[in-house]
Amino acid sequence: MALVIPMALQNLINTGVSACDVFMLGKVGETALSASSLARQVQYIMSLFLFGLTSGATVLTAQYWGKGDKKTIERILAMGMCMAVAVTAIFTLVSLLMPETLIRIFTNESEVIREGVKYLRILAFSYIAIGITDVYLYIMRSVERIKVATAVYLSSLICNVILNAVFIFGMFGCPAMGIRGAALATLLARILELILVIGYAKIYNREILFRMKYFFHMDSGLLKDFLVCAVPVILNEVLWGIANSASTAILGHMGSAAVAANSVAQVTKEMSMVVSFGISNAAAIYLGKTIGEKKYQHARAYAERFVKLSILLGIGSAVIILLSSQMIIMVMAMTPLTKDYLRFMMCVMAYYAVAQTLDETVIVGIFRSGGDTRFGLIIDLTAMWGCSVLLGAAAAFVFHCSVPVVYALLMSDELVKIPIIWGRYKNCSWIRNITREIE
Repeated sequence: MALVIPMALQNLINTGVSACDVFMLGKVGETALSASSLARQVQYIMSLFLFGLTSGATVLTAQYWGKGDKKTIERILAMGMCMAVAVTAIFTLVSLLMPETLIRIFTNESEVIREGVKYLRILAFSYIAIGITDVYLYIMRSVERIKVATAVYLSSLICNVILNAVFIFGMFGCPAMGIRGAALATLLARILELILVIGYAKIYNREILFRMKYFFHMDSGLLKDFLVCAVPVILNEVLWGIANSASTAILGHMGSAAVAANSVAQVTKEMSMVVSFGISNAAAIYLGKTIGEKKYQHARAYAERFVKLSILLGIGSAVIILLSSQMIIMVMAMTPLTKDYLRFMMCVMAYYAVAQTLDETVIVGIFRSGGDTRFGLIIDLTAMWGCSVLLGAAAAFVFHCSVPVVYALLMSDELVKIPIIWGRYKNCSWIRNITREIE
């Protein structure tokens, strides 16, 4: 619980930075709300690349932490940082050079595209800062330095809320900037995160250092281990993210009411996922450290406890979603049709939260702790592309089903995964020590 609770809190706070834009722009109107939601899909895809990189780094770092090899952890930190800067630089350039083309993927409504371009052109400048911050804080989590991420993300959230109010609505003499104000506030909040991380690394952290020599000179054996762990996760997360973006695009072509409702439901989904991310990250770190210490019986016992905890927390998330749904609907400036869609989507989110928490804990936490990253790629390809996205697209464009039917099909993948992952979890083939001696 010392790992699960802080990590869940950190993910909640971090998600709150995006949620802040959604709820404040919801007061401006549906067009601004939809535009910001679709523009953030670009960052969403980028974050999946980053999550793949950081997951590979987490698997290795946790096992080397259990082994007590701090020098190798510093090599992993530099390696992850180098790759994160490269990935985020590419996304920055593409977002600045062709923002309209990117947003047109998700909608064909000209006004939404116009507003989305305004948002994306400002937000793109935050991407490199996000990459550096995420890699550093994930590595710190893996060596059980949890508090620094909480402090960084909480400071960012407070900054974002205050600046959103100032820039969106025009307070303290500032002009009302609308969607541009939301993007600017988020950019400044991300810059604050980077400044705090650099300050912590320079002043407080004397145990795991960022060494520039490792940034340019990587150990070939360690790089191979990193890629073996990270590449399947990157492919897994990117294909999973593209499937989610495809779901957003499918709903985006079913009218602005569906887009607006899904914008709020998506934030609700992200909020519910903070619990699953918290417990899965904690499982990956705790079990990885235990495997690095070669305590394999302990790893089996801890995995069973994480599974039980995931079910309990998933049910708790579902209850919170159902209890808060009516209040959320009441405060949003939406048409009656949009509210009807949102009401149904929130019910779907409730059962989705339970299944998703269990699946995330087993696939992302337990399996990856032992370097078993390929299975998640296979299962997500099967469940999402072979089931939910395929059925949702057919329901929308071939059979012309209603928005609720399409949405329920698009959110069916987590239920499909449960019986498939259970057998692999029980046979314990995921327990593997992947550390090596580094010169």
